[in-house]
Amino acid sequence: MSVQDKTVVLAGVGRAGQVGDSLAHAFARAGARLVLLGRNAAEVERCAREVGEGGGRATAHRCDLTDEPQVAAVARLVHDATGGRVDALVNVAGGFASSGPVGESDPSVLAGQLALNLTTAYLATRAFLPLLRPARGSVVYFASAAVLPGAHGARVSAYAAAKAGVLALMRAVAEEERAAGVRANAVAPGSIRTGDNERAMGEGVRYVERDAVADAVLFLCSDAARAVTGQTIELRG
Repeated sequence: MSVQDKTVVLAGVGRAGQVGDSLAHAFARAGARLVLLGRNAAEVERCAREVGEGGGRATAHRCDLTDEPQVAAVARLVHDATGGRVDALVNVAGGFASSGPVGESDPSVLAGQLALNLTTAYLATRAFLPLLRPARGSVVYFASAAVLPGAHGARVSAYAAAKAGVLALMRAVAEEERAAGVRANAVAPGSIRTGDNERAMGEGVRYVERDAVADAVLFLCSDAARAVTGQTIELRG
């Protein structure tokens, strides 16, 4: 599962203790060179600084991943800094909002969920694919257990629709890029143990631990998963 000296783009790094932050530290400990993208400049710079203080390698770029010109501009910077080669892209950006019953829902919630969860992944994938092809790289998406067979989508239809779109995007990229050697896969966790989730849902939940999420993503980005593409890994607490 080595990612030693691989260049990994983490698209969607935010506050300490959230998933993107935890992934950054896990990849750094495993020896990857990190490119961190996030909407909040202070947070993404904090994460890069902490990775460096721990002996890792990371650069920080402020980027609104819902804005195509910003994403394209960052991809050009990364191209110039890496010689046009990236080994993995992890689409971490996302968010959850309960939309309530469809018949009583606010369409703006759907628009927001699509932007946060699907548009971010689409734009980052589109921008970084030219850098992933030379490396025969890996793309990892964050879906959700809420869109797997047997899941119940009542009152969360906007979130579920967005994450279902992420899975459709993943499958399309896996098929389209197979000849180029680029792999695309997804993780579909249940509720991940973060400070925000614990405050919202309490302790009576079987959380997926952040280190388990990191292990799955590291695997998908490593050569150990070189024959794995188009797959969704469910993560349970």
